[in-house]
Amino acid sequence: QVQLAESGGGLVQAGGSLRLSCAASGSIFSINGMGWYRQAPGKQRELVALVTSGGRTNYASSVRGRFTISRDNAKNTAYLQMNSLKPEDTAIYYCNADLVSSSLQRGDYWGKGTLVTVSS
Repeated sequence: QVQLAESGGGLVQAGGSLRLSCAASGSIFSINGMGWYRQAPGKQRELVALVTSGGRTNYASSVRGRFTISRDNAKNTAYLQMNSLKPEDTAIYYCNADLVSSSLQRGDYWGKGTLVTVSS
């Protein structure tokens, strides 16, 4: 079994910062890409940021320059540092991992999400 657990969400004022964490645990052989997605009320889930196993990153244009994704491969953990938060960043943030399990099966895994609320 593989699990992704997000943490770090909460309520913050506009202009503030939050740091999200996503820890992958269980029967993991290797992790390829890890990413953060978000879903605001009434909207579709959208990509926020991705980081490859080699550290290459990709960002949605709406967060580029404000958010930073990183990962600690030794801890199977990804982070999302969010600065200069705006009310439109309010959403449930989900962690995603493209990984290979100990049984050598590749799959796409999701966390349960963590709520980020930015007040104006």
